[in-house]
Amino acid sequence: MTTTVSAPEGRSPGRRIQAGLLLQRQGALIALVILIAFGALRYGADFATGYNLTSFTGDTAKYGLVALGMTFVIMTGGIDLSVGSVAALGGVVAIKVSPQGLLPGLLAGIAAGAAVGALNGFLITKLRLQPFIVTLATLLAIRGLALNLAGAHAAVAAPGGFQKLGSWSLLGLPVAAWAMFLAFLVGAAVLHYTAWGRQVLAIGGNVDAAKLMGLPVGRTTFSVYVLSGGLAGCAGVFLGSQNGSVDTAAGLGWELTAIAAVVVGGTLLTGGQGSVLSTLVGVLLLQLIFNLIVFENGKGDINISSYWESVIRGAFLLVVVLLQVRLVKRRRTSGRQA
Repeated sequence: MTTTVSAPEGRSPGRRIQAGLLLQRQGALIALVILIAFGALRYGADFATGYNLTSFTGDTAKYGLVALGMTFVIMTGGIDLSVGSVAALGGVVAIKVSPQGLLPGLLAGIAAGAAVGALNGFLITKLRLQPFIVTLATLLAIRGLALNLAGAHAAVAAPGGFQKLGSWSLLGLPVAAWAMFLAFLVGAAVLHYTAWGRQVLAIGGNVDAAKLMGLPVGRTTFSVYVLSGGLAGCAGVFLGSQNGSVDTAAGLGWELTAIAAVVVGGTLLTGGQGSVLSTLVGVLLLQLIFNLIVFENGKGDINISSYWESVIRGAFLLVVVLLQVRLVKRRRTSGRQA
Protein backbone atom coordinates (compact mmCIF):
# COMPACT_ATOMS: atom_id res chain seq x y z
CA MET A 1 0.00 0.00 0.00
CA THR A 2 1.35 3.44 -0.94
CA THR A 3 1.10 6.29 1.51
CA THR A 4 1.02 9.86 0.20
CA VAL A 5 2.24 12.62 2.47
CA SER A 6 1.07 16.10 1.57
CA ALA A 7 2.77 19.33 2.56
CA PRO A 8 1.14 21.26 5.40
CA GLU A 9 -1.52 23.67 4.26
CA GLY A 10 -0.17 27.14 3.49
CA ARG A 11 3.44 25.90 3.43
CA SER A 12 3.65 24.04 0.11
CA PRO A 13 6.89 24.53 -1.85
CA GLY A 14 4.90 25.76 -4.85
CA ARG A 15 3.35 28.59 -2.89
CA ARG A 16 6.67 29.59 -1.38
CA ILE A 17 8.24 29.67 -4.83
CA GLN A 18 5.37 31.77 -6.17
CA ALA A 19 5.72 34.18 -3.25
CA GLY A 20 9.47 34.37 -3.84
CA LEU A 21 9.01 35.04 -7.55
CA LEU A 22 6.50 37.79 -6.76
CA LEU A 23 8.98 39.37 -4.37
CA GLN A 24 11.76 39.07 -6.95
CA ARG A 25 9.71 40.61 -9.74
CA GLN A 26 7.71 43.24 -7.87
CA GLY A 27 9.77 43.83 -4.72
CA ALA A 28 11.74 46.67 -6.33
CA LEU A 29 8.54 48.36 -7.52
CA ILE A 30 6.96 48.10 -4.07
CA ALA A 31 10.11 49.55 -2.47
CA LEU A 32 10.19 52.36 -5.06
CA VAL A 33 6.59 53.38 -4.34
CA ILE A 34 7.21 53.32 -0.59
CA LEU A 35 10.33 55.49 -0.87
CA ILE A 36 8.60 58.00 -3.16
CA ALA A 37 5.76 58.32 -0.65
CA PHE A 38 8.26 58.67 2.19
CA GLY A 39 10.20 61.39 0.36
CA ALA A 40 7.07 63.34 -0.56
CA LEU A 41 5.80 63.24 3.03
CA ARG A 42 9.10 64.04 4.72
CA TYR A 43 10.58 66.60 2.34
CA GLY A 44 7.48 68.13 0.76
CA ALA A 45 7.24 69.78 -2.65
CA ASP A 46 11.00 70.30 -2.90
CA PHE A 47 11.39 66.55 -3.31
CA ALA A 48 8.83 65.77 -6.04
CA THR A 49 8.96 68.93 -8.17
CA GLY A 50 11.23 71.60 -9.51
CA TYR A 51 14.98 71.33 -9.57
CA ASN A 52 15.19 68.00 -7.75
CA LEU A 53 12.90 66.25 -10.23
CA THR A 54 14.82 67.67 -13.19
CA SER A 55 18.27 66.88 -11.83
CA PHE A 56 17.24 63.45 -10.57
CA THR A 57 15.76 62.26 -13.87
CA GLY A 58 18.55 63.81 -15.93
CA ASP A 59 21.24 62.16 -13.83
CA THR A 60 19.41 58.83 -13.71
CA ALA A 61 19.06 58.76 -17.51
CA LYS A 62 22.77 58.05 -18.02
CA TYR A 63 22.73 55.04 -15.72
CA GLY A 64 19.41 53.90 -17.16
CA LEU A 65 20.70 53.74 -20.72
CA VAL A 66 23.72 51.72 -19.62
CA ALA A 67 21.54 49.39 -17.53
CA LEU A 68 19.18 48.82 -20.48
CA GLY A 69 22.00 47.48 -22.63
CA MET A 70 23.30 45.44 -19.71
CA THR A 71 19.85 43.86 -19.31
CA PHE A 72 19.93 42.29 -22.75
CA VAL A 73 23.53 41.13 -22.27
CA ILE A 74 22.73 39.45 -18.95
CA MET A 75 19.60 37.88 -20.42
CA THR A 76 21.86 35.96 -22.80
CA GLY A 77 23.95 34.78 -19.85
CA GLY A 78 26.79 37.21 -20.59
CA ILE A 79 28.27 40.28 -18.91
CA ASP A 80 29.66 43.61 -20.13
CA LEU A 81 32.18 45.20 -17.77
CA SER A 82 33.34 47.75 -20.34
CA VAL A 83 30.27 50.02 -20.32
CA GLY A 84 31.74 52.65 -18.00
CA SER A 85 34.83 53.09 -20.15
CA VAL A 86 32.70 53.02 -23.30
CA ALA A 87 30.56 55.84 -21.88
CA ALA A 88 33.71 57.90 -21.28
CA LEU A 89 34.88 57.22 -24.84
CA GLY A 90 31.47 58.11 -26.27
CA GLY A 91 31.48 61.41 -24.39
CA VAL A 92 34.98 62.33 -25.56
CA VAL A 93 34.27 61.43 -29.19
CA ALA A 94 30.98 63.33 -29.14
CA ILE A 95 32.64 66.47 -27.81
CA LYS A 96 35.48 66.19 -30.33
CA VAL A 97 33.00 65.97 -33.22
CA SER A 98 30.43 68.42 -31.83
CA PRO A 99 31.98 71.51 -33.54
CA GLN A 100 30.56 69.98 -36.73
CA GLY A 101 27.09 70.13 -35.21
CA LEU A 102 25.01 68.68 -32.41
CA LEU A 103 23.66 65.74 -34.43
CA PRO A 104 27.08 64.64 -35.77
CA GLY A 105 28.44 64.75 -32.22
CA LEU A 106 25.53 62.65 -30.90
CA LEU A 107 25.83 60.07 -33.68
CA ALA A 108 29.62 59.90 -33.35
CA GLY A 109 29.40 59.15 -29.63
CA ILE A 110 26.85 56.39 -30.18
CA ALA A 111 28.86 54.96 -33.09
CA ALA A 112 32.05 54.87 -30.99
CA GLY A 113 30.23 52.89 -28.32
CA ALA A 114 28.69 50.53 -30.84
CA ALA A 115 32.13 49.92 -32.38
CA VAL A 116 33.50 48.80 -29.02
CA GLY A 117 30.42 46.62 -28.57
CA ALA A 118 31.09 45.07 -31.98
CA LEU A 119 34.66 44.33 -30.92
CA ASN A 120 33.42 42.66 -27.74
CA GLY A 121 30.84 40.69 -29.68
CA PHE A 122 33.38 39.53 -32.26
CA LEU A 123 35.86 38.31 -29.64
CA ILE A 124 33.10 36.50 -27.74
CA THR A 125 31.27 34.88 -30.65
CA LYS A 126 34.04 34.25 -33.18
CA LEU A 127 37.03 33.58 -30.95
CA ARG A 128 34.82 32.02 -28.24
CA LEU A 129 36.42 33.95 -25.40
CA GLN A 130 34.68 34.41 -22.05
CA PRO A 131 32.61 37.64 -21.85
CA PHE A 132 34.07 38.46 -18.42
CA ILE A 133 37.66 38.36 -19.71
CA VAL A 134 36.91 40.17 -22.97
CA THR A 135 34.97 43.05 -21.43
CA LEU A 136 37.44 43.38 -18.56
CA ALA A 137 40.20 43.81 -21.12
CA THR A 138 38.24 46.39 -23.11
CA LEU A 139 37.33 48.19 -19.88
CA LEU A 140 41.02 48.92 -19.36
CA ALA A 141 41.96 49.50 -23.00
CA ILE A 142 39.04 51.77 -23.89
CA ARG A 143 39.52 53.97 -20.82
CA GLY A 144 43.13 54.47 -21.86
CA LEU A 145 42.00 55.32 -25.39
CA ALA A 146 39.43 57.82 -24.08
CA LEU A 147 42.02 59.58 -21.92
CA ASN A 148 44.45 59.76 -24.83
CA LEU A 149 41.79 61.32 -27.03
CA ALA A 150 40.89 63.76 -24.27
CA GLY A 151 44.44 65.11 -24.21
CA ALA A 152 47.10 65.78 -21.65
CA HIS A 153 44.67 67.27 -19.12
CA ALA A 154 42.37 64.23 -19.35
CA ALA A 155 39.39 66.54 -19.83
CA VAL A 156 37.66 67.98 -22.86
CA ALA A 157 35.67 71.21 -22.58
CA ALA A 158 32.42 70.90 -24.49
CA PRO A 159 31.49 73.67 -26.95
CA GLY A 160 28.55 75.79 -25.82
CA GLY A 161 26.17 74.50 -28.49
CA PHE A 162 26.77 70.92 -27.50
CA GLN A 163 25.70 71.65 -23.93
CA LYS A 164 22.20 72.48 -25.14
CA LEU A 165 21.59 68.74 -25.30
CA GLY A 166 21.97 68.62 -21.53
CA SER A 167 19.88 71.73 -20.83
CA TRP A 168 16.89 71.19 -23.13
CA SER A 169 13.71 70.08 -21.38
CA LEU A 170 10.17 69.06 -22.29
CA LEU A 171 7.25 69.20 -19.87
CA GLY A 172 9.65 69.79 -17.00
CA LEU A 173 11.88 66.80 -17.74
CA PRO A 174 15.28 66.96 -19.50
CA VAL A 175 15.73 65.46 -22.94
CA ALA A 176 18.00 62.78 -21.48
CA ALA A 177 15.14 61.51 -19.30
CA TRP A 178 12.74 61.34 -22.24
CA ALA A 179 15.38 59.49 -24.26
CA MET A 180 15.77 56.97 -21.43
CA PHE A 181 12.01 56.38 -21.06
CA LEU A 182 11.60 55.99 -24.82
CA ALA A 183 14.54 53.57 -25.00
CA PHE A 184 13.03 51.40 -22.25
CA LEU A 185 9.61 51.34 -23.92
CA VAL A 186 11.17 50.30 -27.21
CA GLY A 187 13.34 47.75 -25.44
CA ALA A 188 10.34 46.21 -23.67
CA ALA A 189 8.39 46.01 -26.93
CA VAL A 190 11.31 44.41 -28.74
CA LEU A 191 11.81 41.83 -25.99
CA HIS A 192 8.16 40.79 -25.86
CA TYR A 193 6.99 41.11 -29.47
CA THR A 194 9.93 40.26 -31.74
CA ALA A 195 11.71 37.06 -32.67
CA TRP A 196 15.00 38.67 -31.65
CA GLY A 197 13.71 39.17 -28.10
CA ARG A 198 12.66 35.54 -27.84
CA GLN A 199 16.06 34.47 -29.16
CA VAL A 200 17.81 36.50 -26.45
CA LEU A 201 15.85 34.70 -23.72
CA ALA A 202 16.28 31.32 -25.38
CA ILE A 203 20.07 31.71 -25.53
CA GLY A 204 20.21 32.67 -21.88
CA GLY A 205 17.94 29.81 -20.90
CA ASN A 206 19.95 27.10 -22.66
CA VAL A 207 22.45 27.99 -25.35
CA ASP A 208 22.88 24.37 -26.50
CA ALA A 209 19.13 23.94 -26.94
CA ALA A 210 19.00 27.24 -28.83
CA LYS A 211 21.64 25.94 -31.26
CA LEU A 212 19.76 22.68 -31.75
CA MET A 213 16.62 24.70 -32.54
CA GLY A 214 18.53 26.46 -35.32
CA LEU A 215 18.50 29.89 -33.68
CA PRO A 216 21.20 32.37 -34.79
CA VAL A 217 23.05 32.22 -31.48
CA GLY A 218 26.24 33.91 -32.68
CA ARG A 219 24.48 36.73 -34.51
CA THR A 220 22.08 37.43 -31.65
CA THR A 221 24.85 37.40 -29.05
CA PHE A 222 26.93 39.73 -31.21
CA SER A 223 24.00 42.13 -31.54
CA VAL A 224 23.38 42.45 -27.79
CA TYR A 225 26.96 43.59 -27.23
CA VAL A 226 26.66 46.12 -30.05
CA LEU A 227 23.43 47.36 -28.44
CA SER A 228 25.09 47.59 -25.03
CA GLY A 229 28.02 49.54 -26.45
CA GLY A 230 25.77 51.91 -28.42
CA LEU A 231 23.62 52.70 -25.39
CA ALA A 232 26.73 53.24 -23.23
CA GLY A 233 28.08 55.61 -25.89
CA CYS A 234 24.77 57.49 -25.85
CA ALA A 235 24.99 57.76 -22.06
CA GLY A 236 28.46 59.24 -22.49
CA VAL A 237 27.09 61.84 -24.89
CA PHE A 238 24.58 62.99 -22.27
CA LEU A 239 27.33 62.94 -19.63
CA GLY A 240 29.49 65.26 -21.71
CA SER A 241 26.63 67.61 -22.53
CA GLN A 242 25.41 67.84 -18.92
CA ASN A 243 28.80 68.30 -17.25
CA GLY A 244 30.44 70.31 -20.01
CA SER A 245 33.44 67.99 -20.00
CA VAL A 246 34.59 64.40 -19.70
CA ASP A 247 37.31 63.80 -17.08
CA THR A 248 39.35 60.93 -15.71
CA ALA A 249 36.55 59.79 -13.38
CA ALA A 250 33.91 59.63 -16.11
CA GLY A 251 32.06 56.32 -16.11
CA LEU A 252 34.01 54.82 -13.21
CA GLY A 253 31.91 52.12 -11.55
CA TRP A 254 29.00 52.47 -13.98
CA GLU A 255 29.22 48.81 -14.88
CA LEU A 256 28.59 47.84 -11.25
CA THR A 257 25.70 50.29 -10.99
CA ALA A 258 24.17 48.84 -14.14
CA ILE A 259 24.56 45.25 -12.97
CA ALA A 260 23.05 46.14 -9.59
CA ALA A 261 20.06 47.80 -11.24
CA VAL A 262 19.48 44.85 -13.57
CA VAL A 263 19.66 42.31 -10.75
CA VAL A 264 17.55 44.39 -8.36
CA GLY A 265 14.98 44.59 -11.16
CA GLY A 266 14.71 40.79 -11.12
CA THR A 267 16.74 39.67 -14.13
CA LEU A 268 18.60 36.43 -13.38
CA LEU A 269 22.38 36.63 -13.61
CA THR A 270 22.30 33.16 -15.16
CA GLY A 271 20.23 34.51 -18.07
CA GLY A 272 17.04 33.33 -19.70
CA GLN A 273 14.67 35.39 -17.57
CA GLY A 274 14.20 39.09 -16.98
CA SER A 275 12.25 42.25 -17.61
CA VAL A 276 13.29 45.49 -19.28
CA LEU A 277 10.81 47.66 -17.38
CA SER A 278 11.85 46.07 -14.10
CA THR A 279 15.40 47.22 -14.81
CA LEU A 280 14.06 50.77 -15.11
CA VAL A 281 12.46 50.33 -11.70
CA GLY A 282 15.79 49.06 -10.34
CA VAL A 283 17.65 52.10 -11.70
CA LEU A 284 15.11 54.53 -10.26
CA LEU A 285 15.14 52.75 -6.90
CA LEU A 286 18.92 52.81 -6.49
CA GLN A 287 19.20 56.44 -7.56
CA LEU A 288 16.27 57.44 -5.35
CA ILE A 289 18.02 55.99 -2.30
CA PHE A 290 21.01 58.22 -2.96
CA ASN A 291 18.71 61.19 -3.58
CA LEU A 292 17.04 60.62 -0.21
CA ILE A 293 20.47 60.53 1.45
CA VAL A 294 21.20 64.00 0.04
CA PHE A 295 17.87 65.34 1.35
CA GLU A 296 18.40 63.76 4.76
CA ASN A 297 21.84 65.33 5.02
CA GLY A 298 20.25 68.65 4.11
CA LYS A 299 17.86 68.47 7.04
CA GLY A 300 20.82 68.18 9.38
CA ASP A 301 19.30 65.51 11.62
CA ILE A 302 21.90 62.96 10.51
CA ASN A 303 24.97 63.11 8.31
CA ILE A 304 25.51 60.18 5.93
CA SER A 305 28.74 60.19 3.95
CA SER A 306 28.53 59.85 0.17
CA TYR A 307 30.84 56.85 0.51
CA TRP A 308 27.88 54.94 1.91
CA GLU A 309 26.41 54.94 -1.60
CA SER A 310 28.78 52.14 -2.58
CA VAL A 311 27.99 50.24 0.61
CA ILE A 312 24.25 50.47 -0.05
CA ARG A 313 24.63 49.48 -3.69
CA GLY A 314 26.74 46.47 -2.74
CA ALA A 315 24.33 45.41 0.00
CA PHE A 316 21.36 45.62 -2.38
CA LEU A 317 23.18 43.54 -4.95
CA LEU A 318 24.22 40.90 -2.41
CA VAL A 319 20.71 40.53 -0.96
CA VAL A 320 19.06 40.19 -4.35
CA VAL A 321 21.64 37.69 -5.64
CA LEU A 322 21.14 35.57 -2.52
CA LEU A 323 17.39 35.71 -3.12
CA GLN A 324 17.88 34.61 -6.72
CA VAL A 325 20.09 31.68 -5.68
CA ARG A 326 17.48 30.47 -3.19
CA LEU A 327 14.68 30.76 -5.76
CA VAL A 328 16.63 28.79 -8.36
CA LYS A 329 17.39 26.04 -5.83
CA ARG A 330 13.76 25.85 -4.75
CA ARG A 331 12.54 25.63 -8.33
CA ARG A 332 14.98 22.81 -9.09
CA THR A 333 13.95 20.94 -5.94
CA SER A 334 10.27 21.42 -6.76
CA GLY A 335 10.86 20.20 -10.31
CA ARG A 336 12.51 17.00 -9.09
CA GLN A 337 9.68 16.31 -6.64
CA ALA A 338 7.12 16.83 -9.37
